[in-house]
Amino acid sequence: MSSTTTHEAAAAAAFADRLPTASRITARPATGSGETGDAVIVSSVGDTSAALAVVVLDHAALVGADAELTLVERLRDALDAAATAFGPSVLGEPSIGDASALFAHPAAQVFDLVDESGRTIGRLAVRVSHPAAASPRRLQRIAGVEMELTVEVGRTRMAVRDVLELEPGRIIELDRSAGAPADVKLNGRLIAHGEIVVVDQDYAVRITRIIENAEA
Repeated sequence: MSSTTTHEAAAAAAFADRLPTASRITARPATGSGETGDAVIVSSVGDTSAALAVVVLDHAALVGADAELTLVERLRDALDAAATAFGPSVLGEPSIGDASALFAHPAAQVFDLVDESGRTIGRLAVRVSHPAAASPRRLQRIAGVEMELTVEVGRTRMAVRDVLELEPGRIIELDRSAGAPADVKLNGRLIAHGEIVVVDQDYAVRITRIIENAEA
């Protein structure tokens, strides 16, 4: 399997895992034809650049997301997760448009997004490219750009009914044991692990490990 195919499969798996659905979604190589309808389209630019497009075939499947949000907003976390497969990069602003050319491109990999019952709820196209490495001068141009750094101590999946039953005092168990390192994310992309500390009565994070693909 080539590195490009590896990137595409990893991006599709990460996207499927973060889709806001009640049923677990998996990404499988597409068996159908290309898409001609409107899609959510986004580009990622970095050492490994990519274009992604997703067509949602069953909007009702997105029951885990706030119905008042736009489709772009409901898919943003999944798109951010997919971008982690490309290493250090900057994710552009997603938009709605015609992605038929991307789905039909010979260099694109297309995946069916399948729920636990085997039903295809959407289709994702990923096209990866590998531009020349950026020069120090080009990197200097964006050195002052501010990016959002977040620290995640854990996460969980909840059914809508459980979310509606939340109240003060309720304890939510996370998928991480006490004392486990926290995830340090840059613009939603995992770049390091660390431990939570207190500095002058404020929470902080001490970096304990840099993720390998973030060091490239």
